[in-house]
Amino acid sequence: MLSRPKPGESEVDLLRFQSQFLAAGAAPAVQLVKKGSRRGGDTNLDHPLLQDHRDVVTLDNLPDLPPALVPAPPKRARPSPGRPPPEHEDPEERLNRHDQHITAVLTKIVERDTSSVAVNLPVPSGVAFPPVFHRSQERQGKSATSGKRSIFAQEIAAKRVSEARVPPVREVVSTLDPLEGAASCEALTPREQGYQLPWGSRSFQGPNLVTGKGLRSQDAEQEAQTIHEENIAKLQAMAPEEILQEQQRLLAQLDPNLVAFLRSHSHVHEQAGEKATEEQRPGGPSVEVTGEEPIVPTSPSEPRQEDELEPEAPALAPPVTPHKEWLHMDTVELEKLQWTQDLPPLRRQQTQERMQARFSLQGELLAPDVDLPTHLGLHHHGEEAERAGYSLQELFHLTRSQVSQQRALALHVLARVISRAQAGEFGDRLVGSVLRLLLDAGFLFLLRFSLDDRVDAVIAAAVRALQALLVAPGDEELLDSSFSWYHGALTFPLMPSQEDREDDEDEDEEALAEKAKRKSPEEGNRPPSDLARHDIIKGLLATNLLPRLRYVLEVTCPAPSVVLDILAVLIRLARHSLESATRVLECPRLIETVVREFLPTSWSPMGVGPVLSLHKVPCATAMKLLRVLASAGRNIAARLLSSFDLRSRLCRFIAEAPQEMALPPEEAEMLSTEAFRLWAVAASYGQGSDLYRELYPVLMRALQAVPEELSTQPPQPLSVQRIASLLTLLTQLTLAASSTVPESSSDSAEASLSATPSLITWTQVSGLQPLVEPFLRQTLKLLPRSENWHALGPVPTACLLFLDAYYQAWSQQPSLCPGDWLQDMERLSEGLLLPLLHPPTLGSLWDSLGCCSPLCNPQFCVPAPEALPSLVSLGCTGGRPSLSLAGSASPFPFLTALLSLFNTLARIHKGLCGQLAAILAAPGLQNYFLQCVAPMAAPQLTPFSAWALRHEYHLQYLALTLAQRAATVQPVLAVNAALHHSMVLALLSRLLPGSEYLAHELLLSCVFRLEFLPERASGGPEAADFSDRLSLGSGRDSASGRGALLVQACQDLPSIRSCYLTHCSLARASLLASQALYRRELRQIPALLLPVPKEPLLPTDWPFLPLIHLYHQASDTPSGLPPADTVGTAMRALQWVLVLESWRPQALWAVPPAARLARLMCVFLVDSELFRETPIQRLVAALLARLCQPKVLPDLKLDCPLPGLTSFPDLYANFLEHFEAVSFGDHLFGALVLLPLQRRFSVTLRLALFGEHVGALRALGLPLTQLPVSLESYTEPPEDNLALLQLYFRVLVTGALCARWCPVLYAVAVAHVNSFIFSQDPKSSDEVKAARRSMLQKTWMLTNEGLRQHLLHYKLPNPALPEGFELYLQLPSLRQQYLQRLTSGMLQNGESET
Repeated sequence: MLSRPKPGESEVDLLRFQSQFLAAGAAPAVQLVKKGSRRGGDTNLDHPLLQDHRDVVTLDNLPDLPPALVPAPPKRARPSPGRPPPEHEDPEERLNRHDQHITAVLTKIVERDTSSVAVNLPVPSGVAFPPVFHRSQERQGKSATSGKRSIFAQEIAAKRVSEARVPPVREVVSTLDPLEGAASCEALTPREQGYQLPWGSRSFQGPNLVTGKGLRSQDAEQEAQTIHEENIAKLQAMAPEEILQEQQRLLAQLDPNLVAFLRSHSHVHEQAGEKATEEQRPGGPSVEVTGEEPIVPTSPSEPRQEDELEPEAPALAPPVTPHKEWLHMDTVELEKLQWTQDLPPLRRQQTQERMQARFSLQGELLAPDVDLPTHLGLHHHGEEAERAGYSLQELFHLTRSQVSQQRALALHVLARVISRAQAGEFGDRLVGSVLRLLLDAGFLFLLRFSLDDRVDAVIAAAVRALQALLVAPGDEELLDSSFSWYHGALTFPLMPSQEDREDDEDEDEEALAEKAKRKSPEEGNRPPSDLARHDIIKGLLATNLLPRLRYVLEVTCPAPSVVLDILAVLIRLARHSLESATRVLECPRLIETVVREFLPTSWSPMGVGPVLSLHKVPCATAMKLLRVLASAGRNIAARLLSSFDLRSRLCRFIAEAPQEMALPPEEAEMLSTEAFRLWAVAASYGQGSDLYRELYPVLMRALQAVPEELSTQPPQPLSVQRIASLLTLLTQLTLAASSTVPESSSDSAEASLSATPSLITWTQVSGLQPLVEPFLRQTLKLLPRSENWHALGPVPTACLLFLDAYYQAWSQQPSLCPGDWLQDMERLSEGLLLPLLHPPTLGSLWDSLGCCSPLCNPQFCVPAPEALPSLVSLGCTGGRPSLSLAGSASPFPFLTALLSLFNTLARIHKGLCGQLAAILAAPGLQNYFLQCVAPMAAPQLTPFSAWALRHEYHLQYLALTLAQRAATVQPVLAVNAALHHSMVLALLSRLLPGSEYLAHELLLSCVFRLEFLPERASGGPEAADFSDRLSLGSGRDSASGRGALLVQACQDLPSIRSCYLTHCSLARASLLASQALYRRELRQIPALLLPVPKEPLLPTDWPFLPLIHLYHQASDTPSGLPPADTVGTAMRALQWVLVLESWRPQALWAVPPAARLARLMCVFLVDSELFRETPIQRLVAALLARLCQPKVLPDLKLDCPLPGLTSFPDLYANFLEHFEAVSFGDHLFGALVLLPLQRRFSVTLRLALFGEHVGALRALGLPLTQLPVSLESYTEPPEDNLALLQLYFRVLVTGALCARWCPVLYAVAVAHVNSFIFSQDPKSSDEVKAARRSMLQKTWMLTNEGLRQHLLHYKLPNPALPEGFELYLQLPSLRQQYLQRLTSGMLQNGESET
């Protein structure tokens, strides 16, 4: 048995097996059968199979080399037996064999001659592009047998036919009419017009099938015409029955496709002929002709009304000529075809009529009369088609398009419009606000819906529009540039300060605690649209914006511009509030995605050119986002450092110099800067101190490279910002080395704020000062050169703040010798600081304070034109002037840091206080203070003004604190002391939330300091008494005069300070937080986010706060239980108000005289005994005399709205009621009652007394000589209120008003009644005349002779007389005659009645 081949056997073994198989003669296991051809199927089955023929492999026949790998020759089918191969067959015979058609008889075919075919040049055209093909033209030239030919094929065929019909250019020019400009149609010859069928159904205008095309040009038309005439003659010779029979025979023989082709060809020629005929007929559809008016065709079914049309109203022609093959074109609707016409001419309007605003694709506002070409794509709109640009309504409509490109384009245009609007480019050219209009139309939620789109381009456009709406680039630039200023890292939340106004109005009676409890659940249930109306950020967060932005960043991997826009939006959300920052932090996987994708520790080097993707590449904006989040609260900063491994990333980006990073230079600089700032923010909470030991060599190397970078002229702005951030970081780390330990407190909230002890010791930071001080010396050399000085930016400021923190921390080290730091302070002062006090050095900086002050220049604080109350922005998008607080030439940052260092040195080293205080004598500073205390309107409190004023108030506070320290050491000039005290009083009423510690320190150490009241020792009290004698003309006892009261007030200043510290106290939590910030207690700082600046900390009338508190306490407590120490509190408050009224009147300029009067009235409303106290009586009388001065009295306006008072008439009604109950005829109380009854004030106040509180008249016994104002102010001009005049007459007649117990009002009532009864105004109404006559008659008939004499003979007011007025000895003749006529009429009427 033969064995099978096995693996591993060679070819020799296989050949051996083959030889053994052949020798054995065994039958093969497989039989080979060869089939015949597939075509013939005629396999010869008679031949036996080749059983013995076997394939034998021999090595001799095999080639030495393997065959080449070339394609095998194509296989050919084996020809069938009896059939020759196709290549040997004659093609003509094959055609003849298969052609069974009648055209087989047409054997004589003549090839056409193309030698004389004319080549037609393209027809000249005035357009740049060929006309657009409309699908409506498809039905026009489509034949019945065209089948499924494509539109392109049909158009090409039609084009070839039209080109074949166009004559050469020279022939076209020759056949054109130069005047009409229209092609003339060739008329038919008479011979062709006579060729008609016998029944007259058709005329033959020429040959349709036989055209002669292909023959020679000289005989082609003649031959075709000859054939045509023969056919016509033959047809005319045949009978109609013969023609039909021959037609049936041809149709049976010809191919149906050929018949269909011939019919369609004939149909096309018929339509062309009919169209040409119709064009020549009058009244048919006509195309528009240049220079002629279009004509509208009339329908055949309607009568013609050409005669009825007015000549000035031309008819309109359809833009296109409709055909009957067009669908639904039976009735032509012209208004629906207007869009196919050319644009109407642009109307030049010279009127001031408002027009709809239109914008270009770049967001530019287009002028109404601008004429732009249509190829710019600005005319694709329906309304005002002649005007270029798109309105906001059309862009809104485009954002809802089904085409994604249109949606993206509309969003991009809207984003550009918003950016330009916020930049103030539109100015006064638009009526209203673009942003307000967009938001009212729902643009915010349109963006939110667009973010959920499935198209990446639409998402990118929506993100861009959202970034343009929320983020103002100038805001971030401003906040970043001021990071290294004095407390520059602290910012106000960018959230609306006045929200939920409607809810607040409805809940006035509710307690604040209950409202706070109810606010959270209500706010959670409010719809996003309602939230967005008050706060856009809250409305967006309610729509799940953060998860969607995380999805876009994590899943879609957008382009770098989209990533930067999303990070900018997240930064804006984090700046909104602590709540928003917490939501950004707690959004699932959002911060993880940002840290993982955009802050990797390793990345591929980036080449030169645009970046294709920001994923897995470090991004400075991502680091800034983390820094802004950390600024929102210490807990957020701790979570960022612990949960997201920021320590390793800070080490990664700080350890490597910017020029060594594999990043673009600018991006590397910004990334390093943001890393320093993030670490500085964490260090301000006392966190991240453990990194200092690891990165100490890196920081030293960076400090050593600073002098070289500063010597570059001009310094690079990014490098300057990085150096300033490095110095700010070192400042915070130096403060962290302080040994100050917070006092133990049982308050759990305060205990939770405390952090672990700092890991930095003083020995680790003590060597930084020798490195930083040379930087300051190097930069101060550039101070005379303004351009170089401004280019340094915040570097000198950061150096001064570092030295300030360094000496503060050094002085708090208990284990070190005080003599060391005192000696070093003297060295620094003598060698560096005191030379700065020379006038030429800092004079220009002090002189520019007034120019850059936002307080002295309120125009700097004007809100942006597109500012919205629901979207807070700093309003500095349009740029910052160089001479402004935020400008490059601003002196505020450097001078504030210098004053801070001076204060620290003066506090620690008392011996340097007098020398350093010489800086306060700079003329520029004195002029600046004078501008600040001058009467001016307070700047409008906007987000930008709050930010700018806070930094300005820092400079003022530090200067005044230094002045206060110097005043305790050496005497101060009286002029400077008074100016500084006025400045303290003005600053106290202007401080904003977040500065509670500053307000407390001013009340504690500056406001009530005796050194700031030089008038006490320079004859101020005596001058006050002398002034009162001159103005009042009274010989009041000097012991009870105003001078004595002022002397006593100066002696009671400590008690007055205690009183105001009690009643002007601020919230404890806010005060502790502010104290931790300004005293640099890092472990107690809760956040770098300040409270919302709704209003100043103290009201403008803060000197009256104790009186107001007493009034409210008396209103809330039961009767008979007055507040404790009421007399002392009221006396201290009145003493201080008297001091201010006498020596610091500018401090009360913001409080109107009417408001001061209302506050004084509160003293009498506290209880029934307070106003009887002698000190209170004397103080109130002195203050009332100040209000009644001739220069103050005209400003006393009781009809205007008063701050802190809802209605003065209501207060006066309560005052009258209290007077009637408890006054017992007190003259001072009565003077306050009489003061609002002057004639120029509202009649409501007089009606309240004479109508509702008549009983109070008996207690108003104030003598005429003690009336604080002149009597003429009550009697002039005459009263014109009839109701009040009748009340006057009634109380006089009834005896309720008598000269004995109410001399002032008696004289007033008599004067007004006398003036009324003798008035003869012809314009008076009948009612007034009747009342005048009746009152005079009753007066004449009075039985009281004294009253009758006063009413009839009153002449002039005279307070010197007992009655208060003079009387006529005899009535004037006019009055006497009038009285006689009236009395005679009375007598006649009486006799007739008798």
